[in-house]
Amino acid sequence: MISNPESRIPNHKLFWLRKNLFNSWFNSILTVICLIFLLWVTWGVGNWVINQAQWAVIKVNWRLFFVGRYPQSLYWRVWIALAVTSVLGGLTFGVFSQTSSFKRVYLGICAFILGLFLTIAPLDTNSRLCLLIIAGLAFASSWIGGKLSKFIIPWISIAWLLSFLVSLWLINGGFVNFWLVVARLRIGFTAVPTNLWNGLLLTLLMAFVSIVLSFPIGILLALGRTSNLPVVRWFCILYIEIIRGLPLIGILFLAQVMLPLFLPTDLRLDRVLRAIAGLVIFSAAYMAENVRGGLQAIPRGQIEAAKALGLKSYLVVLLIILPQALRAVIPAIVGQFIGLFKDTSLLSLVGLVELTGIARSIVAQPQFLGRYAEVYLFIGLIYWVFCYSMSLASKKLEKQF
Repeated sequence: MISNPESRIPNHKLFWLRKNLFNSWFNSILTVICLIFLLWVTWGVGNWVINQAQWAVIKVNWRLFFVGRYPQSLYWRVWIALAVTSVLGGLTFGVFSQTSSFKRVYLGICAFILGLFLTIAPLDTNSRLCLLIIAGLAFASSWIGGKLSKFIIPWISIAWLLSFLVSLWLINGGFVNFWLVVARLRIGFTAVPTNLWNGLLLTLLMAFVSIVLSFPIGILLALGRTSNLPVVRWFCILYIEIIRGLPLIGILFLAQVMLPLFLPTDLRLDRVLRAIAGLVIFSAAYMAENVRGGLQAIPRGQIEAAKALGLKSYLVVLLIILPQALRAVIPAIVGQFIGLFKDTSLLSLVGLVELTGIARSIVAQPQFLGRYAEVYLFIGLIYWVFCYSMSLASKKLEKQF
């Protein structure tokens, strides 16, 4: 009797378990102990989440976490800004995700998360409808981005910059003092004071403004540190080394207290602008060192070959050096962006009520005293979602380039 050849083919999963987890008596005992410990921790956390945690603190203060004290009558501005960002995000995803299988899996995960969020989140009917419309626009734009990637790629960076300015104008209203003329009617936006920008809204604005400003400044500092001009080189070296030797919280306090002393008496910067200045000053120094690492990875022969072809110095930097240097340090740059996003939590110590600051004010409410675990787990989940999204984007950029 001839046995079935397929029966002699080992099960790869069982083979992997036997090789890596149960290859000796000691590893087998250690594996069983770890599994029991993980089951015990999972059971305890699940029991606390379902039976003991009081999630009413999240439900009651839902709006405070996301938009703080932003006027409820002006929420439509935030929805429009979110819609513009989602459309551009979908276009960018469609352009850089040419693999159809990866796109389907990722969009399926996003649809599942959105459905779970709409089911659990205590949203009103208008908010649910707005989220569904924005999600539909994002999915449609991702499909359009995949089909028209050749036409979209040259304009995607400019579109992101313009969308950021438009979103900032929408949220602030009076940040840019101008009037829209529509059908001979002057339609103006009332300004929303920055002390009403709270919660996740302020965190995202501070993080993205600081990232956009610190990135080019860091590149200039890195190029200046490798310059042949002694004055430029030593200025950049002193700036980088001094700033890297100071803690961020100290720089934030200096920006809030000392920066107004160097400005004219009739010029008073807003607290948000001063905080952005502190974050940019701090992040640019670290960004410069990340970029300098990429500059040092470029072989000297490429620079000499470019000059031999007749390229001027600025063209050598823009066309030969920087593209390769930035591509080589994408993980370090994105890591710096993630660190800067999380560093915005320190702004609560200088009087700005961002996501961590609003959490501190919520746990101080008399009816929710002691609800630290629920509140900080919730904002920790929000931080993780944004940071992990940036990490996934960096991995995709590495594969793309």
